[in-house]
Amino acid sequence: MPVTVEIPKEKWTGAVREVKLGATSAEGGTRARTVTVGGETTLPFLHYEGQMPHPPVVAVEVQDRYPADWSKQLLDAWGEVLNDPAAWAKKAEEIGADLIALKLQSAHPDGANTGAKEAVATVKAVLATTGLPLIVYGPGQAEKDNEVLVAAAEAAKGERIALGNCEDKNYRTIVAAALAHDQLVIAKTPIDVNLAKQLNILISDMRLDLSRVLMDPTTGALGYGLEYTYSVMERLRIAALTGDSMTQQPMICTVGEEAWRTKESKVNQGVPAAWGDWTRRSINWEVITAATLIQAGADIVVLRHPESVALIKKTIADLMAH
Repeated sequence: MPVTVEIPKEKWTGAVREVKLGATSAEGGTRARTVTVGGETTLPFLHYEGQMPHPPVVAVEVQDRYPADWSKQLLDAWGEVLNDPAAWAKKAEEIGADLIALKLQSAHPDGANTGAKEAVATVKAVLATTGLPLIVYGPGQAEKDNEVLVAAAEAAKGERIALGNCEDKNYRTIVAAALAHDQLVIAKTPIDVNLAKQLNILISDMRLDLSRVLMDPTTGALGYGLEYTYSVMERLRIAALTGDSMTQQPMICTVGEEAWRTKESKVNQGVPAAWGDWTRRSINWEVITAATLIQAGADIVVLRHPESVALIKKTIADLMAH
């Protein structure tokens, strides 16, 4: 006798905000197209419970200096374009990137310590070479982040670029730059639901519309805290879907940066033979980390290896197929 089993479904009352990156000429910018993320009314890929109007997207990391500290696998994969951020961004667009994540690493005080003038020149060169929306990261040192990100925001006025990172120690400066030049911010906090929510409240108090805020909850790579990251992201997404307005921001994860600094990706001497081919292992580390975080709720993953881009885009397409 046939038995009908009804699949239990959650009923969510909230939704993730939609955030649009980039602006076309009709919108005051110069981008060939825009990218919208967010809008989910269900947990990731549970299409029978709600809507995912926009699939997760892939950003490719581009740096403003030759990344000599990167793995040989990455240097070989990109080749000569690593010497020119504009050419690098163009190549990233050709291999299927949805967004360019430009990191102004040369501004770091322990490196070339470049300033606003150099940042502006690089941002303009990348904008001129690719039609993709742009994310701009500082070098990760608060004082220099403020200097180069404010300059980048002014140079790209109207382009709706995302400024990263906006943290508790510098959010006033970064949010003010976003307000003055019609940009977005990436609110980054250590892996904690309450800290993420609190920073969004502080940003909102400065009158930056939350449709201009992405949220980076900080992530770990496979084998390096990925399960805790997954738990925090899942709790943020459940809070958003149950109506907590200050957790309803789309999430962005810098997967490549985390995955390519693990021992398993960087080292091939003195490791067990069972670890297998170095190149394949390294790419798999990035791809598995990204695929996991997408299923935890990531709307944007920032990747480094060209092959990872193709594999993750296929994974997203498969997961979005009903």
